Amino acid sequence: MERMVGTIVRGLRAPIVHKGDNIAEIVVDTVLRASQSESFSVQDKDIVAITESIVARAQGNYASIDAIAKDIHSKFGDDTVGVIFPILSRNRFAICLRGIAKGAKKIVLMFSYPADEVGNHLVDIDLLDEKGVNPWTDVLSEKQFRDFFGYNKHTFTGVDYIDYYKSLVEEYGVECEIIFSNNPKTILSYTKSVLTCDIHTRFRTKRILKANGGEKIYGLDDILSTSIDGSGYNEKYGLLGSNKATEETVKLFPRDCQPLVEDIQMLLKEKTGKTVEVMVYGDGAFKDPVGKIWELADPVVSPGYTKGLEGTPNEVKLKYLADNNFAGLKGEELKKAISEYIQNKQANLVGAMESQGTTPRRLTDLIGSLCDLTSGSGDKGTPIVYIQGYFDNYAK
Repeated sequence: MERMVGTIVRGLRAPIVHKGDNIAEIVVDTVLRASQSESFSVQDKDIVAITESIVARAQGNYASIDAIAKDIHSKFGDDTVGVIFPILSRNRFAICLRGIAKGAKKIVLMFSYPADEVGNHLVDIDLLDEKGVNPWTDVLSEKQFRDFFGYNKHTFTGVDYIDYYKSLVEEYGVECEIIFSNNPKTILSYTKSVLTCDIHTRFRTKRILKANGGEKIYGLDDILSTSIDGSGYNEKYGLLGSNKATEETVKLFPRDCQPLVEDIQMLLKEKTGKTVEVMVYGDGAFKDPVGKIWELADPVVSPGYTKGLEGTPNEVKLKYLADNNFAGLKGEELKKAISEYIQNKQANLVGAMESQGTTPRRLTDLIGSLCDLTSGSGDKGTPIVYIQGYFDNYAK
């Protein structure tokens, strides 16, 4: 009988992971137990994906606000610190800001507007037009911003992030001045010591600041890039990708993911005889149509993946073939023609009309987004995702 199902995605329930747990053994055991209970067999080119959270938990990759504060003070001393382009998130940035404030004497906090880098809005963009404010050229003080736009709570969280972030800084007796600008150079009129908190544009921001007179220029990726008094750290991403653990600690993005995914692949090969692709995933890369939030607050979707997940899809558009190349065919004749076309398609379809409308994103970004949507960030309890048939196509 003809197979009627393509890609299958399963969220797998796993035990709560603690520091020191062997995450590779937990993942392999979970996959094998799930295959038995759900009666599916492990196949070559299946994919097992593990959320970054349980990897970091197993590593014990945590840090306190005191560790953040110590690193901040070691880099900036008693300078006024310009903290620019923070994302608006209690989970992602609030605890980091507490640590930053604890290590500083004065902070000038510069928000981008009308939204942060990942789409959290301080103010509706239509209000800018209404008030005649140009976000590309106009620098606003806190008072000017309030005079124009008043107090606005975030669509989903109900938080006024301007007041919230200011209160976090002032909690430590640190003076906090608020300004609004989308130009990195603005902050240099206030201080030459800057911590840039953007994620995906951080290299450009640092370059601009250094080229225009910035003296002590760091990003969140430079904070906790090494251990502070035994704290967790991430040598590549620092505080980027961190999440709130408690009111005093953050969980950092996991380290050493590449050896982990290769170990899991090897263990599954030993136990099943199949070559399964493995990846660690964080935030997916998709945009919410209502809140306008782009999900990707992690520095990358996947910090570690096996070789079979490199590259981008190489697919043709079925409806294009049906409407153009084989417009005169129907039924089994059309099916056979399309199947043969797929079997003989070019190794690289970039620019080909037959591939228009397909998604030329990296496999790890596509699969990571699929996994993030499957596991969610709440109480589903499925930090491991098992995918079958992702590399199949109509001809198989």
